[in-house]
Amino acid sequence: MAKTKARFFCQDCGHEELKWTGRCPGCGAWNSMVEELTVTGAKKKTALGGPVSKPKPIIEVDYLQGEERFTTLIQELDRVLGGGLVPGSLVLVGGDPGIGKSTLMLQLANAISGQEGLVLYVSGEESVQQTRMRANRLGALNKSLYIVSETNVDIIQQHLLSLRPKVVIIDSIQTMFNDQIPSAPGSVGQVRECAAMLLRLAKDEGIPILLVGHVTKEGTVAGPRVLEHMVDTVLYFEGERHHSFRILRGVKNRFGSTNEIGIFEMTDRGLTEVGNPSRLFLAQRPQGVAGSTVVASLEGTRPVLLEVQALVTSTSYGVPRRMTSGIDYNRVALIMAVLEKRLGFCLGNQDTYVNVAGGVKITEPAIDLGIALAIASSFRDIPVAGDLVVIGEIGLTGEVRAVSQVERRVKEAQNLGFTRCLVPYANSYKDHRTSGIQVTSIKDVGEALELALGGD
Repeated sequence: MAKTKARFFCQDCGHEELKWTGRCPGCGAWNSMVEELTVTGAKKKTALGGPVSKPKPIIEVDYLQGEERFTTLIQELDRVLGGGLVPGSLVLVGGDPGIGKSTLMLQLANAISGQEGLVLYVSGEESVQQTRMRANRLGALNKSLYIVSETNVDIIQQHLLSLRPKVVIIDSIQTMFNDQIPSAPGSVGQVRECAAMLLRLAKDEGIPILLVGHVTKEGTVAGPRVLEHMVDTVLYFEGERHHSFRILRGVKNRFGSTNEIGIFEMTDRGLTEVGNPSRLFLAQRPQGVAGSTVVASLEGTRPVLLEVQALVTSTSYGVPRRMTSGIDYNRVALIMAVLEKRLGFCLGNQDTYVNVAGGVKITEPAIDLGIALAIASSFRDIPVAGDLVVIGEIGLTGEVRAVSQVERRVKEAQNLGFTRCLVPYANSYKDHRTSGIQVTSIKDVGEALELALGGD
C-alpha cells in the first residue's frame, strides 16, 4: 500500500535527505534543502505504457541524416539549434522574466504551423484567451496552431497522442504537475518527474518538445540541476531590460555547436531577427572620443564587430575601483597588470571601468588587444582612430598571440567600411592591403600602442 513520507530535496541539485541539513551534501549549497512529500510503495507507471524496449545492433538503427532536421523558419534560432529542430529532441529555453521567452515560442509555433504542420502550444501560466490576445498582437494566427491551458502532464500526454503535432511547446515546465507526486508544482520532485515524462514522450513519439524554464536570481534555470542534464539542448535568452537587443545563446547542444548565438530586437510587434549585428552595435559609436575601440569577435561561425569602452580616472579613495560590464573582470585585471609591468602604466591609483556597448557579454580572448587599447586610450586621453579594428590575444609577457579565423574577422571589418586592421604577427607575417583594408601585423602590445595612439 502506498505511503506518504516527508523527504528533503536540494533545490539546486536534487539531492535527497531524510532530514533537513543546512548545507546540501551533494553540491554544498547553503539553505537549499526544502521539505516535500513523496509516495513510497506505489507502483510507478511508465510514460506511455508501451512495449518494453529491446537492444539491437547499432548498424540496424535508423540513422538521422542532416535532412531529417526541419527548419523553424527563424534563421537566428536555426543557427543556435545547429540547423533546425531534430525530431524527438527536448529543448529547454530559459531566461529572465519578461525577456521574451513566451513571445519567441509563440512566434516559433506560428512559423512552423504555417509550413510544417500542426503545432500544440501548452500554456500553464495563461488562459487561452490571454494567449489569443498576445497572438493578435504578434500576428501569430494560424488554423494549424492549437493552444490549450493545461498543467497536468497526463492530460497533456493524451492531447499529444491524439493530435500528433509536429512540435509541442510547454510554457512553462515549473507549472506542470504529475498527480502521482504529492508535492506542489514547481518543486524539485515535480519538475524532475514531469521533465522525465515529457522526455520519454519526445523520444518514443519522435516529436520535438520545447520547454520554457524560469531563471533564478543567480541566472540559472530554476529547479534541480538534473533538469539541464536530461534535455538535449539548453538555450538561454539574454538581454538587458533597458535595451531592445536580445541574445539567444546555446550552453548545451547534443546536435550542434554551443558557440553560436542568435540576435533579436524586441519591437511592439514581437521579436525581429537582426541580420547584421555589427552595424547595429556600432550605430551609436562616438567619433574622436578617447577610450573607445572596435574589436572583431567571433561567435560560433559569425564574426561580430563590437565597441569596447574604457574610462580611467584618478581615484579619490585609498583603493581604486574596478568595474566591468560584458567582460570577465579577471581578464581585465590581467590586461591591466600587463600594461603596468611591461609598458610602465601607473594604474594603481586609477579607477577603471570597462564596458561592451550594447549589453553584449563576450568571453573570447581575441578582444584582449581591444581592451588594452581602450584602457590606454582613456588613460592618455588620446582617441583611437575611427577606421581601426584590432584583433589579438594578450599574453603575460605582453606578446600578442594568434587567434582563429582572422580572415573572416577582417572581411567583416572591410564590409562595414573600416580601412585598417591590427592582427597578431603569427596570423599575418607582413603588412599587406587586401580589397581596400590595410592589415598590419604586430608582435606585442607596445607596438600596437605605437600604431594606434602614436607612441608615448
